[in-house]
Amino acid sequence: MARETLVDSRQEILRTAARLFQQRGYDATSMNDVAAALKLSKGGLYHHFHSKDEILFEIMNHAMEITQERVLNPVRSIADPEQRLRALIRLHIEVVLSLRDREITVMLHENHPLPPSLRKRINSRKKEYVHFLEKLVAEVQSKSRRPHAAKDRVSPRAAAFALLGMINWIYQWYKPEGDLQAQNLIPQFTDLIFGGILA
Repeated sequence: MARETLVDSRQEILRTAARLFQQRGYDATSMNDVAAALKLSKGGLYHHFHSKDEILFEIMNHAMEITQERVLNPVRSIADPEQRLRALIRLHIEVVLSLRDREITVMLHENHPLPPSLRKRINSRKKEYVHFLEKLVAEVQSKSRRPHAAKDRVSPRAAAFALLGMINWIYQWYKPEGDLQAQNLIPQFTDLIFGGILA
């Protein structure tokens, strides 16, 4: 029972810290702020996490787990490369726009403060995602009906980074009450990829 309480407390700390980091920024949020929001003593907070860096790392690690679970795992089972890429674009946009997953926006915005050893571990997971997307783009391109135009194509790596840059930046300008809603964004971004970058 004590173990369950400990696990629940850690998750609550991470959820609260993610909300504060998103609202105020990592640098402007202190361990005292996190403790106060949780109605914990600072000592109680340090019982679960040794530092703010450790909290940020765990938030980012959880963000990568969300991406694995909600984007990568579902698309791996899709046989056709083009349908797999279309599904990845849709699922990735949905994850970035998810209000309940503040870890994602914290990961996208606050990578720089992590100490090098922790940043290396997160970046390793990010690279796995980029390599998966790069390989998928190459598969889509190889299925193209215009093999003679291969020399004019965007490289799979450039296409992967362009796609991720477009989607990952959405959180900076997206307004839930604005004209561009998720149901509009998904087909438009998909058309931009297939009609532009991969045309």
